[in-house]
Amino acid sequence: VVVVFPQQKINLEFYIDIHAHSTMMNGFMYGNIFEDEERFQRQAVFPKLLCQNAEDFSYSSTSFNRDAVKAGTGRRFLGGLLNDTSYCYTLEVSFYSYILGGTASAVPYTEEAYMKLGRNVARTFLDYYRLNSLVEGPLAPTPKTR
Repeated sequence: VVVVFPQQKINLEFYIDIHAHSTMMNGFMYGNIFEDEERFQRQAVFPKLLCQNAEDFSYSSTSFNRDAVKAGTGRRFLGGLLNDTSYCYTLEVSFYSYILGGTASAVPYTEEAYMKLGRNVARTFLDYYRLNSLVEGPLAPTPKTR
């Protein structure tokens, strides 16, 4: 349930709904598509950065759409409600396994692998804010766990 109070101004930069996927491999995202080309390109930045940080995330499986079937999802609903500097995604992660880049080897997901993906999402936020000069330099060494 989303309650909007007109007297309050809320600045929400990211909304990410997290789901497990029963048929596709790896992690990937769904994002909204926009008529404004610049906004659409900005929407693609976060998944591209996540692909650089996480060996189990697939940008090639990431999709930007406005399917009517998904109109009631948080991603679609909030994407139409929030301002154009807000980014709404669905992060889907396989129930089963991921394929390592350049191989055909399926690696089963474990609890630790899911936790590692979560840490890589957090690192991606840091990279995103550094890229946009909202965070200065390294706060502490952050080894890539790709």
